Amino acid sequence: MEIKRLRDLREDHDLTQQKVADHLNMYRSVYRRYEAGIRETPAWVVVKLADLYNVSTDYLLGRTDNPAPPVPPKRR
Repeated sequence: MEIKRLRDLREDHDLTQQKVADHLNMYRSVYRRYEAGIRETPAWVVVKLADLYNVSTDYLLGRTDNPAPPVPPKRR
């Protein structure tokens, strides 16, 4: 599955593929394949990227147009 927002978010944050790959502790060539849709993006990568860009995983996956991360429930 290609995640179309990966490149846009990376560019909006003025990051290079190498910087994102370093954040994910992987080779740039591996990250490049995720961004190009050549390789399936694992769930742990989606979660780390959502945290990096401060967006929800649903936004990253194109399931919503609202980028706001979910609000954690209040503890009692």
